[in-house]
Amino acid sequence: MKAVVIRAFGAPEGLEVVDLPAPLPGAGEVLVATGAIGVGGVDAVIRRGALAAYGFREGHLLGSEVAGTVTAVGEGVDASWTGRRVWAFTGLSGGYAERAVARVEDVLALPDGLSGADAVTLGGSGIVAHFALRKAHFAPGETVLVRGAAGSIGITAVQLAARGGAGALAVTTSSEERGARLRELGVTHVLDRSGKSDDPDAPTGFDVVIDVVGGPGLPEALDALNADGRYVLVGVVGGQPPEEFGMRLVHGFRKSLTFATFSADTVPGPDRQAVRAEQFAEAARGELRTVVHDVLPLDRAADAHRAMDAGEVFGRVVLTP
Repeated sequence: MKAVVIRAFGAPEGLEVVDLPAPLPGAGEVLVATGAIGVGGVDAVIRRGALAAYGFREGHLLGSEVAGTVTAVGEGVDASWTGRRVWAFTGLSGGYAERAVARVEDVLALPDGLSGADAVTLGGSGIVAHFALRKAHFAPGETVLVRGAAGSIGITAVQLAARGGAGALAVTTSSEERGARLRELGVTHVLDRSGKSDDPDAPTGFDVVIDVVGGPGLPEALDALNADGRYVLVGVVGGQPPEEFGMRLVHGFRKSLTFATFSADTVPGPDRQAVRAEQFAEAARGELRTVVHDVLPLDRAADAHRAMDAGEVFGRVVLTP
């Protein structure tokens, strides 16, 4: 089968299309013939080598979520899965391929009316947005800032916060065009990447910050928290924050600030699947919007990563075998 691996850490040119033996489903697993493959921010972080200390090596087969049709099941799996159209989480490896295996508990049947491209745009990101807002104890009427709102996590977080009654909902973004598109999703104020705005009515303090970016701008975003504000970091697509950023929390001691990281890995699997199924149903009914930036063939995975690195992607790029 055709697959994409990391030949060399670093630039997108380090991705290579190779032929690999098709995997076989083990006990408790299903085999999916992929029709849509999500390209996520974590894929870019792994490709750059930033997570090598966590065991990722050159030769790694990228990809964490796919949609397609189950073609075989492993021992102990109900045979009725065969032939069903599904979304599947493959871990942090195995998705950029014509065939992928996943544990059956990480597989969800797709509702009619939801495309595979929409499923991989929402499947992994939607639950991060949902549970990050829950971790922040977001309440109606509070001011919310989403850093990195142009990606699939941020786009969903914006919609959920708007639907949840945010008093003011701001985003950081790189262009007026992106800001206009985010306003259509419920955003009330658009800030530049540094968190500044020429709008005199833009909030200068926030009760909740959901941050997909991290990077060197994180300490300044911390400074924008109101008293009793809660900051939840869900990604580092902009790089690791400065090691001393915790001093900002100490300097703001009298504001009783809270900083947290969030990974969906800490949410029990059944809870993740329940929320994901609900979001899929909402998207199929048009109640939750997905934004697919582009659909490219699998052998153009490097182009997808170049677009992400250049900050050109609004929503998610999807690969097809």
